Amino acid sequence: MRSVFDAIGAFLDSLTSIHWGFLGLAVLFHLGRIASRSRAWRNVVAAAYPEAKVEWRDVFGGYVAGIGANAILPGRGGDLLRLYIVKHRVEGATYPTLGATLVADGIFDLFAASVLLIWAAAAGVLPGGDVLPTLPGIDWLWVFKNPWQSVVIAGFFLAVALVVLGLAYPRITGFWERVRQGLAILRTPRRYLREVALWDAADWALRLTAVFFFLHAFGLPATAYNVFAYQVAGSLSTALPLTPAGIGTEQALLVFVFSGVASASKILAFSVGVKLVTIAVNVTLGLGAVLVMLGSVKGRDRVEADAAGRA
Repeated sequence: MRSVFDAIGAFLDSLTSIHWGFLGLAVLFHLGRIASRSRAWRNVVAAAYPEAKVEWRDVFGGYVAGIGANAILPGRGGDLLRLYIVKHRVEGATYPTLGATLVADGIFDLFAASVLLIWAAAAGVLPGGDVLPTLPGIDWLWVFKNPWQSVVIAGFFLAVALVVLGLAYPRITGFWERVRQGLAILRTPRRYLREVALWDAADWALRLTAVFFFLHAFGLPATAYNVFAYQVAGSLSTALPLTPAGIGTEQALLVFVFSGVASASKILAFSVGVKLVTIAVNVTLGLGAVLVMLGSVKGRDRVEADAAGRA
């Protein structure tokens, strides 16, 4: 937490040097990537429920509510919120199917992130095994520094999962049927490429463009190398998000990655500035979506309850 507060202090000291025009463009492209990504997920959900009416605005509301919650909750707890909202907006939707749609929608992410990681490894962007344990603020280093405790914790959760699986065995056939339903769009590769991969590619293009303008806004060289390096650090910080939005981990990685680009204080000001801006945008969108979407869900439930009472 001390390193995070130090980074926030560096950001506040740099407010007068921020280029607000570039910052506005970065936010605009960030909003564009959110719209593109939610469109891709909407198409995956629509393929899973071809007979239901799947509106983009409903899926968009659930998506932004989820990323808003992920910005302030560790462990990607916002994904549960987005599934809850969309389940109540799509007729006949179930959690196993919607959970599987997240897997189908994440395939392009896995591909793009893997390409970037391969590039980072070949270019020597990432810290080596002898440097990584010495970097402060990386939350998931605990797993590597405490392997036996990690194994015990993982074993505990595995045992719990096996118990739950055993209790749910009579219903396991129906569960896997719902999971396969969520992956329906993968059975038509052309449709997947046209309706999902294309939107996901737009998401990545827009997010990299947003990073380009963020670099300009904070006075750092907006080179292709720096854009890709920042994205690699951001992907790693959210791979195991033990802190909200991976804050702390990203700052520690960026100080190493950009060590030859600018001073540590300027790098911290940039990293925490980008994080605070994106968190503010995501939380604002998410809060608005929660108020609108959950309010309409409760309203619909009351109407249905009244109708059932009259019947």
